[in-house]
Amino acid sequence: MSSIDKKVSGALFVSLFSVSANASENSVMQVLELNLNTMWVVIAAALVFFMQAGFALLESGMSRSKNAVNVMMKNYMDVCLGSLLFWLVGYGVMFGENNSGFIGASHFAMNNGESWDYTILLFQTMFAATAVTICSGAMAERTKYDAYLIAACGIIAVIYPVFGSWVWGGLYGGSGWLAELGFIDFAGSTVVHSVGAWCALAGIIVVGSRTGRFSPDDGSVREIPGHNLSLVALGGFILWLGWFGFNGGSTLAASANVGKIILNTQLAAAAGAVGALLYSRISRRPVLLTATINGSLAGLVGITAGCATMSVEFAAFTGLIAGAVSVYGTAWMERRKLDDVVGAIPVHGFAGAWGTLAAGLFVEGDLFNLSQIVVQLVGILSAFLWAFPVALLLFFVIDRLVGLRASTQHEQQGLDYTEHDEIGYPEFHQHVTYQKKS
Repeated sequence: MSSIDKKVSGALFVSLFSVSANASENSVMQVLELNLNTMWVVIAAALVFFMQAGFALLESGMSRSKNAVNVMMKNYMDVCLGSLLFWLVGYGVMFGENNSGFIGASHFAMNNGESWDYTILLFQTMFAATAVTICSGAMAERTKYDAYLIAACGIIAVIYPVFGSWVWGGLYGGSGWLAELGFIDFAGSTVVHSVGAWCALAGIIVVGSRTGRFSPDDGSVREIPGHNLSLVALGGFILWLGWFGFNGGSTLAASANVGKIILNTQLAAAAGAVGALLYSRISRRPVLLTATINGSLAGLVGITAGCATMSVEFAAFTGLIAGAVSVYGTAWMERRKLDDVVGAIPVHGFAGAWGTLAAGLFVEGDLFNLSQIVVQLVGILSAFLWAFPVALLLFFVIDRLVGLRASTQHEQQGLDYTEHDEIGYPEFHQHVTYQKKS
């Protein structure tokens, strides 16, 4: 072999070795990136799952002691039924191939996906459970347990994933029609929270208010305080913590912008409590613990849509307004004789709508873009026009077929005993514990 041939062969070998080394390095980096992203999203899913404990504590604490077990049971079964149904049906409807722009048509009961597919399914399952549990608190203390579970199945299998497909759909091809318009809802102010709240609104309209909540004579509001405000406060803190996974995990990547997203989440929650305080003072209302905690939750709901696209000052402002909206919304509901035990509709519905609008108003680098604002309004209205009428029909059918509301006698005894044969606080309810059910 000539010296020239040797040089050419050597150069070719070095070139091939370099290409092979680069390909190997890229492969290692891709695997490492996938592993890191998977680890972060799974941790975030665990945080969102922990929010169920927060909902259970908050809703139970805001209810009377005779209904504490019933509220906990509904929250527990939301996750169980939700996990199974979302895997079987909801995930495919929401994220399957979406060529129509309205509904997914693949990946039902997924069992042969890639590793990342299972990670997304896990994370989104927790979101689905969050959406449906919003109803349980609003409808507490007078709703039959089995009837509620039937409604929860309908929300998780149809109502929530269909709207979700419009915004987040097309993971395996196609795209939702609202996504095509450029609708901004990063982590679900509307997709998760407002949809859940509009379902709750339909539920409380069909089931009616608790016995004695409003005076039959003049319609005045009668307070029915919750039995344990310590549980409410603890539940609020747990929800706040879980929201870091809710918003931060929606990046679906262990990326550098997670820090700002979670900071925006923190500032909005803090400002929400301040907004509730200021509005309570301005309107000469008592500064209640429940209103303050709901204010911070409203701030969290409000920032969920725009946490990735807002600068920090606008995140705080969004939370501040959301907190005030939650207090105003609670009074608005009471004036219309709508009995929402935990204030879920003002917190998740009204504040969710505001937060979704704010996500269009305060896009960093593109403030007050009129076309974006119009798209946001279209999305907000679409969520209501889909979720509320369909949920209203669902609850009406359930009420006619199996009955949605517990009897007045059972409501007075408490649903813990009449629905579950258990008492959350047996030492304080001995007259109920040893009383035969009728």
